[in-house]
Order: sequence, then structure tokens, then C-alpha cells
Amino acid sequence: MEFIKDFSGILLGTCRDVLPILLLITVFQLLILRQKIPHLGRLIVGGVYVVLGLALFLAGLEKALFPLGKIMATQLSDPVFIYGPGEIVTQADWKAYGWVYLFAAMIGFATTIAEPSLIAVAYKANEASAGTISTWGLRITVALGVAFGISLGTFRIVSGTPLYLYILVGYLIVVVQTVFAPKSIIPLAYDSGGVTTSTVTVPLVAALGLGLASTVPGRNPALDGFGLIAFASLFPIIAVMGYAQLMEWRTKR
Repeated sequence: MEFIKDFSGILLGTCRDVLPILLLITVFQLLILRQKIPHLGRLIVGGVYVVLGLALFLAGLEKALFPLGKIMATQLSDPVFIYGPGEIVTQADWKAYGWVYLFAAMIGFATTIAEPSLIAVAYKANEASAGTISTWGLRITVALGVAFGISLGTFRIVSGTPLYLYILVGYLIVVVQTVFAPKSIIPLAYDSGGVTTSTVTVPLVAALGLGLASTVPGRNPALDGFGLIAFASLFPIIAVMGYAQLMEWRTKR
């Protein structure tokens, strides 16, 4: 009964969020374009499926994935697991958190591969390029960028270094790559960085950061627990443009 109550609230919230999109499309179709809505019955059935699917997906994130990410981060970064029982630790040693970096990279890669928005962008990129851009090639490249970014972000939390240093250096690299990368890949690279911060990646990455910051000695979850999502947006851009530059160099060779 508790799940039904919670799911009802999520379903109502999903309907409220989707309603402005439906109203906008309907108004433009009927009043601006002044045309009938084609295949109205199928559109209604599809809309119901979309709303139910989104509600079930959000319920799954709230009940399973979000708590799982926080629990795993808390267990892996527990000082008892890292340093052994009986050890009193006041300052974290970044070299002792290898399992945390590995878990962060793996969870970043897995969530990005499963990200629906990235799948849609990769499919459209393959379609627009007449097969030149591989769907799986783009997805794996972006996932590797996210994996590296999330792992580096967890290192930042453990080491306590300022976030702005990583972001500043990262965007300097992006600016330089933008000058030298193939012009046809630049818009896709920037879009690839944006679509990674969506429904699958954000809950798990946010839970990972908060769980890690709450257990690492000397860290404050409110100050150090956030910022991982910025890494998940930045490093896919670098990865996609870097891959395009590598392929261009190999082609010239």
C-alpha cells in the first residue's frame, strides 16, 4: 500500500510535468499550423505509455538506484573498510581509496550506456551522418568520458582540492580542442556532454557524491558532495572531440 501511495504521487507529478508539453504541441498544431492532429488515437495511447513509463522509471530510481548508489559509496568509503578496524583517521589519504575510484568509473560508464537521451542522440547522429558516426562508437566514447570524469570527481572529493581548478582546466582543454577538432563533430560533442546529465546518471552520481562526502574524514556533504555532475558533463565533450581528432590524424597518416 505504501508503494501504491508513493507511485500515485509520482504519477501525478509526471502528468503535471508532461502537461505543458502536450498543451504547447496541441496549441501550435491547431491554432498556429491549423491542421488536425494525425493519428490521434495512436498518439493518445503512446502518450499514456510515456507517462506510465516515466512514472515507473522515476519510482525505480527513488526506490532502488538512488539508495543503492548511496549505500555502495558509503560502504566503499567507510574508514573501517579503507584503513581497517580500530584506526582513528582525521585526514583522508587519497591513495587508499582505489576501490572508490574504480566503482565511480564503472558506475559512470554503466549509467551512461543506459542513458536514454544519449541513445536518442547517437541514433540520430548515425542517421544524419549516413552511418559514418557509429551509434555504439559514440555511446562508448561518451561513456568513457563520463567514467573518467566521475572517477576524477571522486578523487577531488577525497583529496579536498577546489572544484574550480578542475573545471577551469577542463574548459581550457575544450576551448583548445574546439579550435583544432573537425568542425563537423563539435556540435555533436557539445550535445554529448549535455545529454549525459539526465534521468539515469544524475540520481546515481548525486548519491555517490553525497555518500562519499559524508564518510570521508574532513569532508562536508554540502560543500564537497556536489560537483560530480559537472564532471559528467565536461569530460564527454573532451572525449568525443579527442576521438574525432585521433581518427582525423589516423586518416591523414
